[in-house]
Amino acid sequence: MNYKKTLNQLLSACLFVGLISGCDKNQLGIQPQIPDLNSVGCLITNDFYAVHLSVYLKSATPKADAADRAALLKPYCQEIPEPGKVFLAADLIDRDIRKTPIGIRVVELELVGSDDTKPEDFKEIKTITEVEAKEYSKGVVEAQADIERNGYYAMYLLIGGEAAISDEDKLRIPFHVGGDPDALPKKTLILIGAGVTSVLALLMGGVLWYRSRRKSKSSADTEA
Repeated sequence: MNYKKTLNQLLSACLFVGLISGCDKNQLGIQPQIPDLNSVGCLITNDFYAVHLSVYLKSATPKADAADRAALLKPYCQEIPEPGKVFLAADLIDRDIRKTPIGIRVVELELVGSDDTKPEDFKEIKTITEVEAKEYSKGVVEAQADIERNGYYAMYLLIGGEAAISDEDKLRIPFHVGGDPDALPKKTLILIGAGVTSVLALLMGGVLWYRSRRKSKSSADTEA
């Protein structure tokens, strides 16, 4: 499966449709709508694996029962508004790895570089949650973690469990706590900017070509 092509298609659809997908039944005991490959979700990929991600939050700040339940049912992506107990559900797109043991690590990160979109600009501070490798035959990998403060975090899916030695077998799912969950991700904004730039370049090139053609035709008519 060409996951990069799928990613581009889903990002394009996301810009125009703006739908949010859910996950299979999870540790919260709720049943959000299960997305298919043609739906739009929070897609996380590397060169080998891809998942749809949904994150649920039980806030550490006391709220009224109705407000707390409404917040608990709301799925987030990689931007979580505040600390609390988070429930992460990753829907496995590749059915083949549902028969492969998958280990889980949720870690706290520190930004040591200048670019928070680059994994190499982070270092691990501590492991918050670790789940032994097992098969997820229903296709939904789940974990929960107690997040105590705003900052950067990541969930690692270790495809193959203890055999996941190389980076190719580790799917890194970064998320940030303490930001605006409704804001577009930086990568999406970069893609939008690149798309707009390309369109403007094509339009400018077309205008220049049209003017050049008219000028050439006008010169030919004058000489005739």
